[in-house]
Amino acid sequence: MDFLPALPLQVSTLFFFGLLLFCGALGGYLAHRIEWIPSITGFMLVGIITGPNGLHLFGYETLERAKIVIDIALALILYRLGLSIDVRSMLKDKALLIVSLVESTLTFAAVYFALSLFGIPKLPSAVIAAIAISSSPAVLLHVAHELGAKGLTTDRSEALVALNNMFAFLVFAGLLPLLYFESNAPLQTMIGGPAYQLLGSTFLGCVMGYALHRVARTTKRAAQYSLALVVGAVSMTLGLAITFDLSVLFAPLVLGAVVASLEREDLLADMEFGPAFELFFIALFVYAGANLHLKEMLAFAPAALIFVLARSAAKWVGVAATGTLMHWPRKTNLNAGLNLLPMAGMAIGLANTTTAQFPYAGATVASVIFAAVAIFETMGPPIVARALRWSGDAPAVGTSSPPVAHAHPGEPATETTETEETGEPPRVP
Repeated sequence: MDFLPALPLQVSTLFFFGLLLFCGALGGYLAHRIEWIPSITGFMLVGIITGPNGLHLFGYETLERAKIVIDIALALILYRLGLSIDVRSMLKDKALLIVSLVESTLTFAAVYFALSLFGIPKLPSAVIAAIAISSSPAVLLHVAHELGAKGLTTDRSEALVALNNMFAFLVFAGLLPLLYFESNAPLQTMIGGPAYQLLGSTFLGCVMGYALHRVARTTKRAAQYSLALVVGAVSMTLGLAITFDLSVLFAPLVLGAVVASLEREDLLADMEFGPAFELFFIALFVYAGANLHLKEMLAFAPAALIFVLARSAAKWVGVAATGTLMHWPRKTNLNAGLNLLPMAGMAIGLANTTTAQFPYAGATVASVIFAAVAIFETMGPPIVARALRWSGDAPAVGTSSPPVAHAHPGEPATETTETEETGEPPRVP
């Protein structure tokens, strides 16, 4: 009976993707029934319950087979975040670069010294500290969209997250020669490997960004094809990055930044992805919840807790203090740093890169990062939601419209909410 399926049955990646979406939608629905819980928390809880740490409806091998779908989702999110890096606007708003540089430097220093004092070897501590600079774009973008958040704090938070991820990759690339040296790699590998990753990923993102910009200008009268052009360009960038062994994280980020910087009229930068984009967020966060490694989390819980405390304090204090010196509005100072706390895609990608190329140092790096990601992704979404409400960019619970006008980085603030006028600190709604 050769017409019957062969045993044992092999579940396809397509079925698994559908399962992620189906279960994730149910988790999001349950989270929506409790107003103060963002849907991301529901997505991740569903992943934990149904995945290898729960009911084991699918294992780590199945998760690995579905990784290409998750890579596409993360690449699109990084592209979307890259659109907030408009080089022309940032050159006019040097305060944004200064705040980001100070906050990133403080984060690296705080995490490095905290882990070194805790007994983690210096080089793994430095790699972990470099990864700590990164922030999760998916959490901020999803929560902001879900709450309808618009305003100066949201825009500057998106720009800071994008710069965080760019700086994290650059510092990580700068540490690669030391990792190669420790593993007794030849000199050409020590120098050529990091240079190839950095320059190659940048070149790929620039070429694809320029190509997307030119095609979008040519076809601007047919706006209905814009989304297909973007998804196609991002997917090609991802595919070429995999083919040439470049960074699947950095190239899409550069792609978005190039598009935003080249445009004179907003053909793609302000394009709405629509409700369909929610599918990628659901799949990404259910996958993240299912892929948590609870054993490593428990084993490295003390180091991860130190990491979480040092990183959280550095990011909040760095933005609040430097923003004050740059005369940013008080609400932006107090809340933008909180929006940088979630950490996921870029951090996991860099940790996996370390593990694949340098197994000895990578074991420590991955264990601490995965444990910290679990904490940040659990507490991060509610904190971001609360920060966006405190800032006035998102309506308080029970209201229907945000009271703040939308502003891009580099443009003057237009915030006039009661908190700013009275000078009172943000209050929990």
